[in-house]
Amino acid sequence: MPDYSLELKHSGYVAGIDEVGRGPLAGPVVASAVVFLSPPAATLAVMLDDSKKLTARKRQRAYEALMEEREVKFGVGAASVAEIDRLNISQACFLAMQRALAQLTGKLGRLPDLALVDGKHAPVLDCPVEMVIGGDGRSLSIAAASIIAKVLRDRLMGRLAHRHQPYGWERNAGYGTAVHLGGLRNHGFTRHHRRSFAPIRHMLSQPESAA
Repeated sequence: MPDYSLELKHSGYVAGIDEVGRGPLAGPVVASAVVFLSPPAATLAVMLDDSKKLTARKRQRAYEALMEEREVKFGVGAASVAEIDRLNISQACFLAMQRALAQLTGKLGRLPDLALVDGKHAPVLDCPVEMVIGGDGRSLSIAAASIIAKVLRDRLMGRLAHRHQPYGWERNAGYGTAVHLGGLRNHGFTRHHRRSFAPIRHMLSQPESAA
């Protein structure tokens, strides 16, 4: 379970940053940056973990608890499908993180003193960065960021699913499940699909494949 020990090693505002949506075939990548103004209470801390390890119900409860906590400040940023295709997915993730940090900075009134970022490849940010491999399972701030980003991205994909029903985005969030791949085969791709990702890339030579 994540704890607050990494944050307590540093003074000032320590932000946790994480992104979701690196692997899907459709939809944006979304990042969140979170600062706890004071160490989170045990009742909140026990709810936080890597968003992938939590059930949808537990993620929602943790998200609501974070939204209600006055000592939590957060920012959210996204990179669009067009930006993913133009930049590549890694650079798009970094762009989403930069936007999340900018929004958080506006709420704090200044930059965080440090950003703890999940992963091993450091983004270029306007504050010092410390990479934490497996960070969403080690740092409460990163875990909180992963939950916020995951809940908001899943909501977005659910809204898009109403307009593009064959792909099952309300259940798979754009990942390449059997339902999603079947939708691609039977209905082609949409403007929300990442054209730089296979199998959409392989469909581009077939003009009739665009939905």
